[in-house]
Amino acid sequence: MKNLVLLVIGFIVLNFNSAFSQHEKAPTGTPENPKVETHSPTANPEHEEDNSKLDIISKVVDHDYVDFYFLGKLHLPKFPPVHIGGMTIDFSITKSLFMMICSSVLLIIVLGAAASKNAKNKVPKGLGNLIESLIVFVRDDIVVANMGKDGLKLLPFFLTIFFFILFANFIGMFPFMAQPTKNVNVTGGLALVTFAVTQVMGVKKNGFAGYLKGLVPPGIPVFVLPIMIIVEFIGLFTKPFSLLIRLFANITAGTIIILSLIGLVFILKWAGAVIAVPFAMFIYCLEIFVALLQAYIFTMLSVLFINMAMHQDH
Repeated sequence: MKNLVLLVIGFIVLNFNSAFSQHEKAPTGTPENPKVETHSPTANPEHEEDNSKLDIISKVVDHDYVDFYFLGKLHLPKFPPVHIGGMTIDFSITKSLFMMICSSVLLIIVLGAAASKNAKNKVPKGLGNLIESLIVFVRDDIVVANMGKDGLKLLPFFLTIFFFILFANFIGMFPFMAQPTKNVNVTGGLALVTFAVTQVMGVKKNGFAGYLKGLVPPGIPVFVLPIMIIVEFIGLFTKPFSLLIRLFANITAGTIIILSLIGLVFILKWAGAVIAVPFAMFIYCLEIFVALLQAYIFTMLSVLFINMAMHQDH
């Protein structure tokens, strides 16, 4: 629970910075205007949307409001940017950040309820049994299977990553909600956390000099060494990059496919509905599987990367 809270705080800081940098993209020549903008759709043409069209891109990118369609829009709070040194940090809340907070609160409630049920029952059942099964799966089939008993000390970190991604993916299945993991800033934050843990555990296990020495495979000819050092150094950063792109691309692609199928209803009318609705339902069910699969893949790759950093001779 403590790791989850720290992880969420880290993502909030990262998302704040990126979210407000988007609002700073004023037209060239326009002076900076720190005043708080009104949330009236008529006062800000940028927020106006043509409801007669299905704009898929606007449904995927981040906003400063949550669209409840026929129920209206919930405009999220805005705060003046904070200037620290040469940096400008905007603490306004975006849709992705709002969804991330909602999924974190939901995760805490569900895990708390499961822990409470398991404390009362000698034999886990219902929600407690489901959560315990997932925990045992991550422990035995992901962590211990790849890192051995040494990986158990990092089990809270891997469980936090797994359940956070799982709930962040699942929350998009609810009406009017969206997955925060289709924001590259969120997946980038997750990848940076894994990258930091990987380097720390590698240095802790092998020492700083030993870790750097272990990055280059043994037996390499001296004349190839300069090239290999560059290649291995680049390889350090390709791992977190693959993590952030894989999760972001898979979740975003699923959303675009579902919206594209729904768009056929507006183009082909009744004929489009006959085609689009069954396929959209199929993709929707597939998204449930993808949400679980992506949480598994991200956790599995994190385990492998950290294990490779700790045991460089393997």
